[in-house]
Amino acid sequence: MLLWLAHRAALRLGLPGRALADQPAPSGPFLPAEAPPAPVLPPAAASRLLDAARAAGPAPDWHGPFDGAAPALSLRLDGIRPVWEASRLAALPLLAQAARLDSAGGHLARAETLLAGWCAANPPFRGPNWACGQEAALRALHLALALALLGADRDPPPGARALLVLSARRIAATPLYALAQDNNHPVSEAAGAFACALLLGGDTRRPAAALAARVARLVAPDGGFAQVSAGYARLLLDVLSVAEWLRRRHGAPPFPAPLAGRAAALARWLHRLVDPATGGTPPLGLEDGSCFADLGLRGPDDARGSVERALRLFAGQGGDAPEDAGCAWLGLPPVAAPAPRPARWRAAGTMGWQEAGAAAVLRTGPLRFRPGQSDLLHLSLRDGAEWILRDGGTGSYDPPAPWWWPALSGAAGHDAAIFDGVEPMARAGRFLLARWPALRPLPDGAALRDAHGNRQQRRVRAEGRCWTVEDRLSGPFRTVALRWRLPPDAWRLTGTGLAGPRARILVTADAPLRLSLRQGWESPAPGRIRAVPVLVAEAAAPVGTIVTRILLPGRADCVA
Repeated sequence: MLLWLAHRAALRLGLPGRALADQPAPSGPFLPAEAPPAPVLPPAAASRLLDAARAAGPAPDWHGPFDGAAPALSLRLDGIRPVWEASRLAALPLLAQAARLDSAGGHLARAETLLAGWCAANPPFRGPNWACGQEAALRALHLALALALLGADRDPPPGARALLVLSARRIAATPLYALAQDNNHPVSEAAGAFACALLLGGDTRRPAAALAARVARLVAPDGGFAQVSAGYARLLLDVLSVAEWLRRRHGAPPFPAPLAGRAAALARWLHRLVDPATGGTPPLGLEDGSCFADLGLRGPDDARGSVERALRLFAGQGGDAPEDAGCAWLGLPPVAAPAPRPARWRAAGTMGWQEAGAAAVLRTGPLRFRPGQSDLLHLSLRDGAEWILRDGGTGSYDPPAPWWWPALSGAAGHDAAIFDGVEPMARAGRFLLARWPALRPLPDGAALRDAHGNRQQRRVRAEGRCWTVEDRLSGPFRTVALRWRLPPDAWRLTGTGLAGPRARILVTADAPLRLSLRQGWESPAPGRIRAVPVLVAEAAAPVGTIVTRILLPGRADCVA
């Protein structure tokens, strides 16, 4: 909060504005005239990539509803996410890859036109696309990656050099804002500053040290990330992987400790969450569907390429994508040692289990960084590729209807207990929650005490195809409601729970229970929302224990 207030004070004094005075827009050439040959790729990867490059549409509307001529720091940014996504210029690496596969296809000319058009439409430090340092950093990293794929990163053409200079200036103008976020922002900005310095032949020591310091703060030694989010963990890993690959390519000194070790730990954490068959990950906390440096064209729903790349670079291990085309483009050879998936694991903010083809992750504490959603003690359970117990997701940072946000980010959007119908944390802004509960780990779960003095201990036990969740409750509450959010299916209430084709759920307690099947909501992708069934178990004090058993197909009987 102090960093945020200092940033606001700097804005009032006009310091960032003076650093971002108008400059001439860069002009081409931005890219080299020819592309080198492509590396050997896995079967079908080349045709998929060329199809994607041909399908890439014309330049989008770069500004959306925002004023493209206004000073960037003066703009209100509600609804900005789609505009920023387009201006990350993810098509640049794609077109560079296509140019190496098909020199006569006009892909380099299209990339040159894309860059020239973006620069003409977005004069330096005006309009929405210069409003955020992280966006300038991600754009610079995509440009640096495209130049490296084309063999032009050691002597960038004049237009690219000018754009990198401007990007570095934008990143440097608002450092307090990035630091105040305590999330992926300061990491992305430090990585972008490093890439700009590297390709411009400048001193990389300061941005390299800043990048290592940001990673040291935000990523724990066990791989837990300040943002408990598989999507944002993937974005951070992709940014670090591109920075590390560029560093090696240019022969720059290794990043200071503990960057490599923390990146390896984060890659292992994400690997544990990834479904090895599909690359899917559970919704955890806030996400926005980012897909950065997607050289293998896996899209936002398949994280296997990102994990494979990061494991090879930082851990000397492999993941679930040994034939990943993205690794082939970067010249990263396969490794013999696969990263293990332990049956039980714990990291800062989460705890997990793997058992008989199923996997679970529990949202735990303690809380060092702000939670993005009211998801503490939420449990997600996956059987094969299907999440049987599931989080509501994010929806949108600027939802089209105001009820989206509480329905998805509030306690009812998660598999947890709600005492007396009151949110456990008061909302103090779009991304800020107040009155955090106190959390502590348990050997087989975690416990919390909320601001009202109510306590919940959640313990998880896996026995073959049967999962048991025990919730012990105490405190001054009068009533409690325990929710289990489920996939759309033909669920039916029974006397003691639910039955469906994917699982049977039994709920018992040491006090009378009222079970109901209600409609809830989930966001399967950014900007989308759909109805889902929710099993609600309600009881009145003095209930002390609620036990939920999830019986998966092929199970043996649960042990009481």
